[in-house]
Amino acid sequence: MKLILTADVDNLGAPGDLVEVKDGYGRNYLLPRGLAIVATRGAQKQVEGIRRAQDARKVRDLDHANELKQAIEGLDSVSLAVKTADSGKLFGSVTTADVAAAIKAAGGPVVDKRSIELPKSHIKATGKHGIVVHLHPDVAAKFNLEVAAN
Repeated sequence: MKLILTADVDNLGAPGDLVEVKDGYGRNYLLPRGLAIVATRGAQKQVEGIRRAQDARKVRDLDHANELKQAIEGLDSVSLAVKTADSGKLFGSVTTADVAAAIKAAGGPVVDKRSIELPKSHIKATGKHGIVVHLHPDVAAKFNLEVAAN
């Protein structure tokens, strides 16, 4: 079965790759989870859109990574409003996707959520938290995230 990947799949490929997999794996795992689409002529056009979106998020080189680092560290305040209980604990937790959206909302660049490192696996309390964004193997941006009650 020929499929076009729409997401990163371990040991198979990156978004936009045309792969040949066994019918059961494609039909029972990749397609229901939205990790791939069936390879057709129309789907080839979608691949171009996927690749363009992926290139927009990708850090091109060391100079570009340094520019992104300066943009992230130059942000005045990155804050995120979340629902909390009376004690200050969150309903749920703050994830890397939430942090990436907060950076973009604060006027920063678009950052891939997989490059964000939280202090612990998830943030579960209000206050200031130190966040690290790995933009390049040699470049990491650090900033404080203010988690406030909504």
